[in-house]
Amino acid sequence: MAETLTQAKMGWNWDNSYARLPAFFYTRQEPVPVRAPKMVILNRSLANTLGLDADALDSEAGAELFAGNRLPEGAAPLAQAYAGHQFGHFTMLGDGRAILLGEQLTPQGERVDIQLKGSGRTPYSRGGDGRAALGPMLREYIVSEAMHALGIPTTRSLAVVTTGQGVIREETLAGAVLTRVAASHIRVGTFQYAARWGGPAQLRILADYTLRRHYPEALDADNRYLALLQHTIGRQASLIARWMHVGFIHGVMNTDNMAISGETIDYGPCAFMNEYDPATVFSSIDTGGRYAYGNQPYIAAWNLARFAESLLPLLDDDEDRAIEMAEEVLSTFPGQFRRNWLDGMRAKLGLFGEETEDEARIEALLSIMQQHRADFTNTFRALTLDRPEDVPMHGTSAFGDWLAWWQARRHRQAESDDASRQRMREHNPAIIPRNHQVEAALAAAVRGDDSVMKRLLDVLAKPFAYTEDQAAYVAPPPPSDQPYRTFCGT
Repeated sequence: MAETLTQAKMGWNWDNSYARLPAFFYTRQEPVPVRAPKMVILNRSLANTLGLDADALDSEAGAELFAGNRLPEGAAPLAQAYAGHQFGHFTMLGDGRAILLGEQLTPQGERVDIQLKGSGRTPYSRGGDGRAALGPMLREYIVSEAMHALGIPTTRSLAVVTTGQGVIREETLAGAVLTRVAASHIRVGTFQYAARWGGPAQLRILADYTLRRHYPEALDADNRYLALLQHTIGRQASLIARWMHVGFIHGVMNTDNMAISGETIDYGPCAFMNEYDPATVFSSIDTGGRYAYGNQPYIAAWNLARFAESLLPLLDDDEDRAIEMAEEVLSTFPGQFRRNWLDGMRAKLGLFGEETEDEARIEALLSIMQQHRADFTNTFRALTLDRPEDVPMHGTSAFGDWLAWWQARRHRQAESDDASRQRMREHNPAIIPRNHQVEAALAAAVRGDDSVMKRLLDVLAKPFAYTEDQAAYVAPPPPSDQPYRTFCGT
């Protein structure tokens, strides 16, 4: 049993509302202690935001806490139950290697989950060891913090510690535990679990709790559960559009990886696109391209339909009427996504207002980029810097025609060229976490050299800065005969 840590000076301020739900939704479970925890990285900035004392956490006692060997006083550890469609197939899931320690109330009045990932077996482990390897946990740390800096809603990473124990995958790897911070870990799959095995009573409890936690403004709606669906659709339409704007590919958009809060969750086989191609897939397990870059809006709509199915008993006592209501709301997702996407693409091109030709011209640019295998991030970076000659399609008649339209379009708007360029700089990152740079940082960190990772993190923290120190991180990877592959890390 993990020892309780009573050092109040760390700043913990627990109020564990999820643990007050019926036990149907979780299993009380403490982390499994490890042999020799050691701090690898602590997110001091995030710790301060959460009201925690970074100096107190950056210690042996902090490492013991983040490994699960010692519990902070006031924590209520549990493993959450949920289900999910994984690559389209429904199954019972749950926290197989994660423990929710509880909820921290921050000085800003926010409530966030504090979860240990890689903390040992639970009743939901399904034969797994419940552990995690250092590389994948550091990968989630790097990419989630990069996403936060890009302004994309995301879970965040507070710390990574090594365990002093190996985990066996294809080979024996160094074990680690990640501390993840989230608005909550309530997923579409949580509702699927409640609908399948709990029935209307448990489903209503979960829905009311989710509304109070994430959408309190909807509690007084004429149909609060329909409002829950509407709000969730709106959040996801915005989130997926933001992924598309930076070339992010989640890689495993199962329903258990769609958070009702609208945050990006689970950074397993994720990656960022280099050459623009909607069919881009990096995940080693996505052999059919289900979760390819260009499919992400459609998969989001599919997942939301599964969410709506779960809510049907709450929408209306008449099932036909409930289905009609759900379908009407679901039909708004494509339009909401498209508006979010188009608004963001206009911003990336420094365009204000709307013209009817905008959408077709933006699609034309992407088509030219795909034809000439142009780097997604660097193309928009070059346009922001007024260097169209840096893109591979420069000099072609198609790009020349597009460039003439773009320049004329900007000339027609009332806003100044400086305002247009500033808008572009605010919406086009100069750098992203390039896959080859992330891999280099992870390889060095696993060998015990964290300097490469820390330099990368420093640069990724200011993706829109356009400073000289970013120059070394701008270049895409050199050509390779072997396609880049990511792995889920379980």
